[in-house]
Amino acid sequence: MFLQKLELQGFKSFANKTVLDFPGGIAAVVGPNGSGKSNIADAIRWLLGEREARNLRGGKNDDLIFAGTEKKARMGMATASLYFDNSSGFFPTEFKEVVISRRIDRDGDSKFFLNQSEMRMKDIVDFFAKAKLGARGLNMIGQGESDLILKSTPLERRELIEELLGLKEYLLKKNAASRELKNTFFNLEKARAQLAEIEPHLRSLRRQVSRWTKRDSLAEELRNIENSYYSGRVRKITESLRAFDPEIEKLDKEIDRLKNEEKALEQEFKKIEVSEPKAKKELEALRNKRRELFNKRLVSSAVPAERSKASIPAENDFKSLLKEIRELAEAALSSGLEEDPKSVLKKIVSLIEDMENAAEAQPEVQVVDGKLEEFNRLMDELDEEEKKYQIELDSFNKVFRESLRQVEAKKDEIEELDDKKQQLIFQKDKALFQKSELENQLRSISRKFEDFVGVSADMRIDERTAETRMMRLRAELSSMGDVDEAIVKEAEATEERHEFLSNQIVDLEKASADLKTLLKDLDFKIRNEFNVALKKINDELQSFVKLMFGGGRAELKLEKIRETTREAIEAAGVLGEVIPNQEEAEEIRPGIEIDVVLPKKKIKGLEVLSGGERSLLSIAILFALISISPPPFLVLDEVDAALDERNARRFGELLKNYAKETQFVIVTHNRATMEAADVLYGVTMGDDGVSRVVSLKLS
Repeated sequence: MFLQKLELQGFKSFANKTVLDFPGGIAAVVGPNGSGKSNIADAIRWLLGEREARNLRGGKNDDLIFAGTEKKARMGMATASLYFDNSSGFFPTEFKEVVISRRIDRDGDSKFFLNQSEMRMKDIVDFFAKAKLGARGLNMIGQGESDLILKSTPLERRELIEELLGLKEYLLKKNAASRELKNTFFNLEKARAQLAEIEPHLRSLRRQVSRWTKRDSLAEELRNIENSYYSGRVRKITESLRAFDPEIEKLDKEIDRLKNEEKALEQEFKKIEVSEPKAKKELEALRNKRRELFNKRLVSSAVPAERSKASIPAENDFKSLLKEIRELAEAALSSGLEEDPKSVLKKIVSLIEDMENAAEAQPEVQVVDGKLEEFNRLMDELDEEEKKYQIELDSFNKVFRESLRQVEAKKDEIEELDDKKQQLIFQKDKALFQKSELENQLRSISRKFEDFVGVSADMRIDERTAETRMMRLRAELSSMGDVDEAIVKEAEATEERHEFLSNQIVDLEKASADLKTLLKDLDFKIRNEFNVALKKINDELQSFVKLMFGGGRAELKLEKIRETTREAIEAAGVLGEVIPNQEEAEEIRPGIEIDVVLPKKKIKGLEVLSGGERSLLSIAILFALISISPPPFLVLDEVDAALDERNARRFGELLKNYAKETQFVIVTHNRATMEAADVLYGVTMGDDGVSRVVSLKLS
């Protein structure tokens, strides 16, 4: 079972919701004329994608909606649904049950639904085409169309057969590809025309901007040279400025250190300088007193020499001499001499005191002589101390001179470092001046010093060469004049348009080539499968003609016809060429002619056949077709009307033989057909003008 049921509501005479279940096999719809039987067939055709109301026995779409009667108001909308069993995967969808619904309102709005999802009509038509179904194929033969295949044109006849063979899917693809190819040709020629139109203008624009293109390259070269030149100069100035401050700071620290050393030396020198005159004075005083003592010694030493010649000096003269010597020694002690000379003088003073004491105690000359000898000895020691002190004074003078030299040397060193510092300050000022000049240069070309800080420079560039090249480039750029931005923008836009059209032409040419290949492949498949099937159909047709007519023969023949149709012209796309002229278009696609020979009757054309003969021949052709390519179901509306009882029974037997593979929905008045049915649907119409259905299973 494939077709499960049909639901109607508001469609033509079926105002109320009506459900027809199809158990499989043969379902016959019966009833009196005018009861609405054929509306069931119309509903199925409508659901299969019929667009024209006239093909549904109506004048306009409103005629598909229940129009109302005196006892039943008209309805604003008509709906219908077909339910299919898709457990075998006949339809290309994952749904196990497929429900096709359609709705139309009086505004003319018509919508399709696949399992409650809205679909386009095109998608529905393609969907049914994959299942060998269609609104106008041989699977839907309406009232008055029993001889449809006979009265169709050769091309129409071929299309009916192709649809029943399941080739409609490929035909739809072929027609779509053909239309797309035509559109591609149109767009390709349009793009080529547009490209040809803009190319002269583009060449003119290119000439106008060619010099500015050179300007751009020169400007780019100038920027590169400037970047290398100025980054090098900035780097040098920046590095030199960074080096000056640490060096100056280092010199400042060294000068401060030397000044501290100089200060310490000066303080030491001042001490020495203060001590020197005092030491000299003390030494001179020591020398004077030594001379006085020496003179006194001479006087005192004369006493023992003349002791024999004269009487001993008076006691008072001796005491006076000792007193004088003592005063001289005490004066020497109070002069501030060093420790060693002072100790000698102390001994002298002590000796004199002993002499004074001895003179008072022992006024003898012998005591005096002994003391004088001791005095002379001490005077010798004093001489030695004087020599030692002189040596120390000479050393002191040497230290004094060395200290003076060191102080002067420190002053010279400080002066030298200060000169070096001033030289560095001068060089820094010079670098700052160079930086200022460089900043002015950069401002003149709208650049900033900071832009080049940290930028690596091309050390290979020669500054003089760079300066010369920059001057030449700036002069050349200046001579070119300003760029006309409007022309540049127009040129850019035109270039973009030219590139777009060029790419579009390439894409369209590729698409055209692909479509031509597709059309050739589809055409080969259609022709090949059609020709193979046609041979089998003709073999089967002979058996059915003999069955229906008791003899004779019939043949479906491919014949090139001179009939220009839109389909034929569109089919020319399969050749991959634009149709050169009408004559070539007329013989593109062959149609189907029917040759028939009936027993005991000379036939010169199908138009001489009687109504019964046409029905029998049509039935023979139909069953020859379905024997080769059985459709899932057939809807036949009174195709047996012209058959006599004998042939009607033959027709019923044929239905039974093929009902295992194809479901049949038959609208009939013929009893023999009714007897062959598995279920009968009786359609009646009450006085309210509404069709109703009563079902009866016969098996």
